[in-house]
Formats: sequence, structure tokens, C-alpha cells
Amino acid sequence: MLLETDQGTLPRKVAPVSVLLLTHNEACQVERCLRSVAGWADDIHVVDSGSTDETVALARKYTSHIHFHTYVDHASQLDWSFRNVPFGHDWLALVDADHVVTPELAGQIQDAVELDDPRCSAYYARHRYHFGGRPVRGFKPWSLRLMRHAQVTIDASEMVDYRMVFPGKAGYLPGVIVEDNLKERDLDFWIDKHRKFSTRLAVEQLLRRSGRLRWSIQPALNGNHDQRMVWLKERWFGLPLFVRPMLYFLYRCIFKRGFLDGRSGLMYHFRHALWFRMLIDAKIYAFSRQIKRGERSLDELEREFSQSALGRVA
Repeated sequence: MLLETDQGTLPRKVAPVSVLLLTHNEACQVERCLRSVAGWADDIHVVDSGSTDETVALARKYTSHIHFHTYVDHASQLDWSFRNVPFGHDWLALVDADHVVTPELAGQIQDAVELDDPRCSAYYARHRYHFGGRPVRGFKPWSLRLMRHAQVTIDASEMVDYRMVFPGKAGYLPGVIVEDNLKERDLDFWIDKHRKFSTRLAVEQLLRRSGRLRWSIQPALNGNHDQRMVWLKERWFGLPLFVRPMLYFLYRCIFKRGFLDGRSGLMYHFRHALWFRMLIDAKIYAFSRQIKRGERSLDELEREFSQSALGRVA
């Protein structure tokens, strides 16, 4: 369902909705995120994983609900938060430190919470990715941002991304959440982050091929956004290594018109759609060769990487 609201109005009042924000060394951008939610939500919770900068001090300017938990991966951090954070409301809005909730989306969240449609357990919002301060085409169009947290569980089978399982229908809010990670303007930070992601994604695909990892979400082309993404990922896994990154790069640049994103946008598409995906395929190939030669086993990869990815942490 699509909930229509006045796109030009600011939030009218404080909504009975909790907010969850995960942080780690986000001093450069955490206030920007918190300012975008502090005016309409009265129950903001920050789960920090050991920041050594001013993140926690800055967060305390907006909320006293600061919690601490060691970070392993996003899925297990969310799972811990859902099970341990004492949210004050049934509805939960989920944001990251590099997100900004637009006034239009804030108003639509208020409307959805007030409507309290019993058929809906969660709502997707439009997701707009920025790189270098400019919007970039071809990135994920929707992300799950509002949910009845007691009805939601985390799909613990993904080692980098995360998805949520919930009963009932999903609603769609046309308002936008903007993702603009200021830390990623440092090229070395971006490369180091995605180098680590590439290893985990390579292992994940090998474990899925062997049947050791299974989705909690039912893949469906005509399902909600996450069901559709899982269906597409399964198709992606079946494409030839080293060919699929080139196909994805062309899809982003031509079909999704990424060539219109300017020089910085083109560099992002090259790094994210081609270089990053090629690195994943290279690691899948390398791990597969090691397994074939008996130098490594799937059991070892599963012990090394799946233990944390499946959320089995204290």
C-alpha cells in the first residue's frame, strides 16, 4: 500500500514512535542524523559499539538512551538491539548515522503510526544515496525504515547486508531517507571498508552454494522489496564469475542512466558496481581453488565467518 501525505509539510507533532540508531565513530555526521529525527520522535535510542571520538557525547545532546554492545556485523547488532533495548513504543524507525530523514518522510511516518493499520507490520521508504554530496542513480530504491519491532526478526544468514522478516503486508512511504556517508569521502576508508565486505560476501556465496546458508525470507519477484531483492540475488549467484560485474556496471551506467551522475558519480559506479563486484568474484575463485586443492575447507570458512554472521555472540 502507498500512504499519500502532503509532501510539503513539516511534522505536525511528536509521534509515538521509537528510533534506533547504531553508531561507531560517527562524530562527523551523527548530529546531522539526530537533528532529522529529534523534532518528531520522543524515544531515541543509540546503540554504540565503542566509539573513541565524540560520537557518544554528541548523541547525549539529543537523548539519554545510550546503550553499548560490541559490534560483529549489522545483522547481529540489530538482533541484539531488538532483544535488549527497552523501546517505549510499538513502532520503531530505523536509521543509520549517515542518514537524514526528510521532513516529508517524517510526516508520513507520523501518519502511518497514527493510522496503525493492523494489516501492516512494516513500511519501506524511498532511499536516495548520495556520493560526494550528490545523488547517485541505480542504488537501492527502497529500504525498510518503520516497523512493529515486536513482530520483526532479522534474517541472520547474510554476512554484510541485512533483511527483516515480518508477518502481514508491507507499506510504502514515498518520502525519502537520504544516505550520505561523510566518512566515505576518504577514498582509503571506502576501499578498506569494501575490501572487508568483499571477503565476507565471497564466503557467503560459497556457503549458499553448498546449502550451508539459507534465506529466512521467501524469494519472490512479485513480493515486497526484500523478497524481490533475494530473488534477484539468487539469479545473480547463477551468473558466470567475472562476467556479472561488467553486466552490472553497464546496467548501472546505461539502463539506470548513471552516466548522467557526472565524474564523481561515474567513479562511484566504477568502484561499487565493477571493482567491488570483481573483487568479490576474485575471492570466490581463490577460495574455490584453495578448497579444490585441499588447502582450505568449507567447514573452516564457516567456522571463521559464519559464527559471527549468524549472530551467535554473547
